[in-house]
This record gives sequence, structure tokens and C-alpha cells, in this order.
Amino acid sequence: MSLKLMGKKRGMTRVFDENGNLVVCTVISAEPNVIVQLKTKEKEGYDAIQLAAVKVQDSKKKNVSKPLVGHYARAKVEPRRHLLESRIGEPAEYELGQEIGVDYFSDVAFVDVSAVSKGKGFQGVMKRHGFAGGPAAHGSGFHRAAGSTGMRSTPGRCLPGVKKPGQMGNEKVTVESLRVVKVDAEKQMIIVKGSIPGPKSGLVYVRKSVKKGSGRK
Repeated sequence: MSLKLMGKKRGMTRVFDENGNLVVCTVISAEPNVIVQLKTKEKEGYDAIQLAAVKVQDSKKKNVSKPLVGHYARAKVEPRRHLLESRIGEPAEYELGQEIGVDYFSDVAFVDVSAVSKGKGFQGVMKRHGFAGGPAAHGSGFHRAAGSTGMRSTPGRCLPGVKKPGQMGNEKVTVESLRVVKVDAEKQMIIVKGSIPGPKSGLVYVRKSVKKGSGRK
């Protein structure tokens, strides 16, 4: 199991590879994530580490709950806005207060990126599920509707899982096996090929690719 680091989506850009081909990329900024808790199988029942990211501004520290203030104080860490737990095999290899930056991916070729997608509100079946729609002629009377979703005879109801209009977006999405184009530890940025879910400045989670293993460069 590998660590999952937190960062922010900064937007898209393009770069040219060594062959002069244009590559569309996404820039992710990630200030060092700090370890605030080590969990062990003997105490919590499983091995994991808890990471925190994005420092809380001084004017907002009053909004941090007392339990969280104590949680960060035990680790001797300034309060952070986000917490994330990663299950690992050997938590003893890490220590409280240790910072982990984007250089964690410096020798990795592929990563998986997760984020909450943009919410698009209530949408019909054509936009939400890609339905083709009905004839475009004026007299058809059937343009963007879903059509029949049930039956009059047995079982006489709409079966579960039928594609219908409804809430679109605003759900966790993971894009797998994105190629790492560049890791800049000095600027605390990682550039990956392709697009990732979520809005600009949205929180994203980056980990080493599961399907392609470490995929070392």
C-alpha cells in the first residue's frame, strides 16, 4: 500500500515532450503533508498513518474544534484544514511531525488521482447518460425525454438501476494510471498528463498507480 497525498488542482496547461509532441497536462500543487497520527494493529486494529494538509490561517484558528486542537497539539503540529488516512504496512518507518512532499512521486511514472467532480445539478438523460434523443422534426413530440422505463405486465414496475434524470456530478471520481510528466519539489507541484476531476483550487488526492504498480521511471 502506498501513501495518498493531498493537494490542489491549479488548472490545465500544455508541454512538449522530447519528440516535440504537444501533451495536455494538469498542474497539481501540494504543500508538504505532515503526519499527525500513527495507527498500529496493536492499538487501533490496523496499520495506518494520518496526514494533515493546508495550514489554517491565524484568523480561522478560532474555528478549529477543541478536540482537533488537542489532536494537533499531541503531534506538535499547527492545525490543518484537511485530514487523510493512508493504510500502510510499516507505520514504524514514519514519525509524528514528519513532512512528506511531492518528491515522494519523483521516481514514479504513473499515479491515480481522486477528487469530487463538479456538481451540475439536476440533468436529463441526454446530458447525464448520453441518450441519443428522439427525432428532431417539429411534429415528433419526442425530443429529449427518456422514453419507456417500465412495463404494464409482469413485473409491472420500474426495475432498479434504470437510467433516469437526476443529480449529476458532485461525486467522488478517480482517474487511474495518469502519466507523471514532471515533479517540481522546489515549487511543490506535480504535473500529470490528461485531465482530473474537480474545479480549480479543489482538493485532490494523489497516490501511486494501483493497476500499474509503482511504475518507476
